[in-house]
Amino acid sequence: MTINIGVIGTGAIGREHIRRCSTVLQNARVVALNDINRDNCQQIVDQLTPEARIYDNAIDLINDPQVNAVLVTSWGPTHEAFVLAAIEAGKAVFCEKPLAVTAEGCLNIVEAEIKAGRQLVQVGFMRPYDSGYRALKAVIDSGEIGEPLMLHCAHRNPEVGDSYTTDMAITDTLIHELDVLRWLLNDDYVSAQVIFPRKTRKASSHLRDPQIVLLETTKGARIDVEIFVNCEYGYDIQCEVVGESGIARLPEPMSVQLRSAAKLSTTILTDWKKRFIDAYDVELQAFINNVMSGEMTGPSAWDGYAAAVAADACVAAQNSGKIVPVKMAVKPAFYR
Repeated sequence: MTINIGVIGTGAIGREHIRRCSTVLQNARVVALNDINRDNCQQIVDQLTPEARIYDNAIDLINDPQVNAVLVTSWGPTHEAFVLAAIEAGKAVFCEKPLAVTAEGCLNIVEAEIKAGRQLVQVGFMRPYDSGYRALKAVIDSGEIGEPLMLHCAHRNPEVGDSYTTDMAITDTLIHELDVLRWLLNDDYVSAQVIFPRKTRKASSHLRDPQIVLLETTKGARIDVEIFVNCEYGYDIQCEVVGESGIARLPEPMSVQLRSAAKLSTTILTDWKKRFIDAYDVELQAFINNVMSGEMTGPSAWDGYAAAVAADACVAAQNSGKIVPVKMAVKPAFYR
């Protein structure tokens, strides 16, 4: 069986997913494309998908009977409408983060999916598909280190452009930790606080960098996440879980150890795409497999909502300097 996929949004991440479907993954082919810039679609047809049809209207693409599933990789503010249209059409939809730009928009999707009577949405959070995070979760779930008490995490980038703003450290950067740490702990957040250390001279004048986010969970675990997006030295993701009887750390990416020039060294990645490239492959293959089986198992619309609520609290904490409660709606039985 082959799943016919329509892709809405053919920018960088959309193009990468189209490449995966066309050259890496199994049981999928891209048959329809839409983008605000039609030339982007034409380039992809010329280079990767000669049989794909180009649509000037994304809703027409969604409603095409030949399209079995939809990938939404367009501009964030368009996501909600396209996901809702896919649910209305009864089609599985993979939506890159954010699911919607507001928590209310995410709830709209949750309610539409419940009304449809089956889960159709997978949100593009790739870290639960990373082999390192999966190994870390296996240790936590085994009970080998006891109940998690504290997590010390870091999300560091070599540099960001001038268009990067202080709130984007939450909505574009921390959002991945907000999702994956809920998944690791099987727990929700109850409060958030943001503190700002001394600012690096490498940051733009309008950007407060670095920053530290402090989270508390329902079970009482405490989490600190350092966000440092102008660290210069590389792309570095860290996660240490302190349990009652031991400590577990996220494995470092595989790297050849060198002894050279009187130094012992390993290479540090500088490109986030390379750090999680395998996870992206596994993530999208899982979506394709789920479409074939008729059962969605990846990050759900509810997970997208939970991340949005936590992000809103973190942004509010940035602005107020206070501890801000994370207030979520009651989780529907549909997602339990």
